[in-house]
Amino acid sequence: MKVSEQWLREFVNPELDLEAIGEKLTFAGVELDGIEPVASAFTKVVVGEIIQIEQHPNADRLKVCQVNVGADEAIQIVTNVATIAVGDKVPVALVGAQLPEPDGSIFKIKKSKLRGELSQGMFCGAETLGLDDDGAGLLALPKDAELGMDVRDAAGLNDRILDLDITPNRADCLSIIGVAREVGVLTETDVAMPALVEVPVEGDQTFEVSLLAEGCQRYAGRIINGVDNTIATPDWMLTKLQRAGLRGVSVLVDITNFVMLELGQPMHAFDLEKIEGGITVRLAEEGEKLVLLDDSTVKIKTNTMVIADDKQPLALAGIMGGLSSSVTDTTQNILLESAYFVPESIAGKARAYGLHTDSSHRFERGVSADLQVKALERASQLIIDICGGKAAPVVDKQVDSKLQHRHPIVLRKARISRVLGITIAESKILSILTRLGCDVVENAEGWMVTPPVFRFDIAIEVDLIEELARIYGYDKIPSTLRDLKPTIVQAAEQSIPLNTYHKLLLARDYQEIISYSFVDEKSEALLSKGSEPIKLANPLSAELSVMRSSLWSGLLKSVSYNLKRQQARVRLFETGLTFVKTEKGLVQRKKIAGAITGSVLKSQWAEAERKVDFYDIKGDVESLLNEVTGSDFTFFIGTHPSLHPGQSADIYKGEERIGCLGAIHPRLEKALGFGQAVYVFELDVAKIQQSGLPSYQKVSTYPSVQRDISLLISDKVSFSEVCATIDKADLYQLLDYYLFDSYSGNGIEYGKKSLALSLIFQDVSRTLEEAEVSIWVDSLAQQLEREIGAILRN
Repeated sequence: MKVSEQWLREFVNPELDLEAIGEKLTFAGVELDGIEPVASAFTKVVVGEIIQIEQHPNADRLKVCQVNVGADEAIQIVTNVATIAVGDKVPVALVGAQLPEPDGSIFKIKKSKLRGELSQGMFCGAETLGLDDDGAGLLALPKDAELGMDVRDAAGLNDRILDLDITPNRADCLSIIGVAREVGVLTETDVAMPALVEVPVEGDQTFEVSLLAEGCQRYAGRIINGVDNTIATPDWMLTKLQRAGLRGVSVLVDITNFVMLELGQPMHAFDLEKIEGGITVRLAEEGEKLVLLDDSTVKIKTNTMVIADDKQPLALAGIMGGLSSSVTDTTQNILLESAYFVPESIAGKARAYGLHTDSSHRFERGVSADLQVKALERASQLIIDICGGKAAPVVDKQVDSKLQHRHPIVLRKARISRVLGITIAESKILSILTRLGCDVVENAEGWMVTPPVFRFDIAIEVDLIEELARIYGYDKIPSTLRDLKPTIVQAAEQSIPLNTYHKLLLARDYQEIISYSFVDEKSEALLSKGSEPIKLANPLSAELSVMRSSLWSGLLKSVSYNLKRQQARVRLFETGLTFVKTEKGLVQRKKIAGAITGSVLKSQWAEAERKVDFYDIKGDVESLLNEVTGSDFTFFIGTHPSLHPGQSADIYKGEERIGCLGAIHPRLEKALGFGQAVYVFELDVAKIQQSGLPSYQKVSTYPSVQRDISLLISDKVSFSEVCATIDKADLYQLLDYYLFDSYSGNGIEYGKKSLALSLIFQDVSRTLEEAEVSIWVDSLAQQLEREIGAILRN
């Protein structure tokens, strides 16, 4: 919003310079982007009058002019400007004048000869003086400008522009009057509202209005006959429009734009002769099209309001008018309209058509519901004064008679102090609320405050308190530090930081990735066969339409990406949330997962290349689980549908399943386009972060005894079951045991396998004897035979 200082001071004129006004606006939440002068820095440019024009004797395109600049003698200027005439008052840069160049340098005017003729100055256009103008022709000056007067004073070029960034909640500041009200409140200065005079009504011509769209709550208009749209827009009006960032179009359009800038109410003028019947505000019908004022054709969506006559749409409501009903130089009779649209009904509609207009910018933020007739009278007055014409009665159609009614808000004195932490004098509170335009009535708790209709953002008590703080001054509210008593939270010794697992995986040559929690429905269905995916109501794209139930979706996608780029050896891991539906609703769990494929080691001369297998990823998982002390983890044959049934395992902590690992199922491997085996694991983080307290065990100085045994056992019994049976024996002298051979085939009964184990015994207080070790081995063998059918082989 560009605000001319001169125009602003017509309505509010505090005894402050513009910088101080801008600072107050900024501190009150109306952001100031900058203050720019209307014209660049120039000197010795005065008002001159052309008294004689002659053709240059040596150049067809040059003219020799005698110019009266208020001095004793006229000066001679040679120019190539074609659009000049005797009697014109023009800006003249005298000898010694300094003019700005586009590159920032200064151009100095000197006496010179052009094709043999003396030139004692230069005529100046708007562009030459650094004005924000199209630069066509000389700068227009008032007819009554005094000769020799500084052009800055004659053309009002001492003006400066406030460039304000109005936030969406302050639509009331999208007008000169709105900004003037804000300045008046902040500086405690009275605001002079523009004089709104009801124009005399001549005739009784009216029109029918039908409001069929809920988004239009009020529509006012009047017919004005006998206008002349060929009259030039007055210079004072064009100047104000240009300094607000608008160009002159035609006098009728310029007047409606001027009223919009002054009062904040967008308006539109239709050519009355191009309207069939009455006016209807409705939603567009299927297939309707409209040629807009900018010559573009739009196919109107059915959720868009249009202003229509009995035959066709005339305008996109609140956005832009149509070309077919626009005013032209031949227009004599107009229908002038002014409406109130519910902001939500306009919001986003202009952008849907690739448009952004001054009207839509205001309507989608909110235009006051009491402005329509006021703006109509103001525009009618200007039209009749400038273009002539006779005004018919105003037609004002409202859906709700209480449209301009605002509900009173209880403002409690105690609440003000509690929220702001300071006490504001009651007289100051009353002054602020009154200047804001509120109706204030005192009661026992404080006041009943009715906000003005143009302040959409004031609806509840805290809104009023915010206004008090804003106007009173945030800088006047003391800043105090609360007592801070920092406490250091003790880390539980049993808790294992997640970073520990990250370091372990990094040490085992894994690389960490981060993927989206959203995945495509197809890949989610492959990994969570049988379960219902959690669909997003408003997905970013079709590839990110459901929530992941496993981290494998992102890992496998990354593996595939690498394999397709000739990275045959991949080792990745990720930590993140997964989401599943349960009987209790949506549950999110933190998981840690990994995926490996390719060779175990990078290609090298010292080791033969070997592809990763089930036991490699199982070893990686076991290295993680070894961090959890005091807990028993067991591996059982896997049941996950996405894993190979013969190369997978479920992991249990006691009786609770905490994860799984294994090779990707061949079906899934084929669907994902893998040409080599891929192994994955996934663990529930919460189940592996709680460890037992470490305890000291005395290191024995006595020798250990090793016994090797061979067991004949059913091939359906897993080694984990053997381990569980040995652990049950509770032999504290059994220091360790491990499997060193597994065999089935010749010499072994069908359906059986041979497991060879090494048992290591040691005592902390004495040297063990052969006889007692033999007893323990026999006892252990009997327990294995009794519980899992293992027979000790000779």
